Amino acid sequence: MLNFLIRKDVRKILKRKDSDAGEKGRALEELRASLFNEFRSSEGAKRQQQRICGPAIALSFNFLVAVGIIFMNKMVLQTVNFRFPIFLTLIHYLVSWFFMAVLKTFSLLPASPSSKSTQMSSLFTLGFVMSLSTGLANVSLKYNSIGFYQMAKIAVSPSIVLAEFILYRKRVSMAKALALAVVSIGVAVATVTDLQFHVFGACVALAWIIPSAVNKILWSRLQQQENWTALALMWKTTPITLIFLAAMLPCLDPPGVLSFNWNFQNTLVIFASAILGFLLQWSGALALGATSAISHVVLGQFKTCVLLLGNYYLFGANPGTTSICGAFTAIAGMSIYTYLNLKPQSSKVSPWQTSTLPKSKLGKENGNSKLGKENGNSIHDAHYGAESV
Repeated sequence: MLNFLIRKDVRKILKRKDSDAGEKGRALEELRASLFNEFRSSEGAKRQQQRICGPAIALSFNFLVAVGIIFMNKMVLQTVNFRFPIFLTLIHYLVSWFFMAVLKTFSLLPASPSSKSTQMSSLFTLGFVMSLSTGLANVSLKYNSIGFYQMAKIAVSPSIVLAEFILYRKRVSMAKALALAVVSIGVAVATVTDLQFHVFGACVALAWIIPSAVNKILWSRLQQQENWTALALMWKTTPITLIFLAAMLPCLDPPGVLSFNWNFQNTLVIFASAILGFLLQWSGALALGATSAISHVVLGQFKTCVLLLGNYYLFGANPGTTSICGAFTAIAGMSIYTYLNLKPQSSKVSPWQTSTLPKSKLGKENGNSKLGKENGNSIHDAHYGAESV
């Protein structure tokens, strides 16, 4: 046996296997290094996010998680009888911060842009409105029905349009305004049969509208214009959000959170809700970075109609003919809005992309081509700033 192992050909086979293993190890190390190099710069991390998670993937991811967390939070607040919506939101953000801290420990958290490119006031404002938006949404869900909760979202669309016009002079075309009006009317008709609400809950829902609109606008703008990725922006703003949520606890939550029955089953449900909360925040940030604030709101209203029609067709629920017609009307309006959003992007062709100059001539006019690229980039940036919703 020993003579067989020390034979020359056997030693060659073992040496070749060691060499193959070494090559595989080097390849994995190079792949790991390239990924880390991408994460070390904000521009590289942003390119990675755009490459992996496009608009369709981001919106689908956000849609699935958002549907799940609405029912999960309703179960936590009513079935488990956890009557502390702000503390529930605080748990969500603590779990999110923990997951991001783990990613940070293993150098998997994308890099943030330099402090010079983003004003600290923008990050502070985003953290503040995020605490109001998420916290007040859970308070509204505690006191109101899901139908009224979704109904309140209708007012977010005009709020976003108005805020973007005031802050950035961003205009919406008449065709898109009409499509959004059709969507709002359809959702209102679809949810009219489930408008159970509490007076205090209705006031909270009204107070939630403005922070929700500003929250979506800032998430979209910081990612699209200042090279922030979703996780990097979450890492920077979550501590600010936690501070304001802690300040809101004595104002909006009833006393007695420590006397709650923290058994294994209840804790497991709350923890599952917190995991969905992290996924919702991440998927929502990805969707806002890939599309726009108003598109994200339209997605939320589409979710309402799908839930209503799914209950009708799959589980035999009967919301009434009026609600079903309203849902189909809203979906038709959403389809028109999506078509209007995609039409300008497909029909616009940049002049530098349609250049038919021969390659040799382009090589001679290298200086002119560089100038053309610079002009093209500036034209693209200017177009984005003036682009309508």
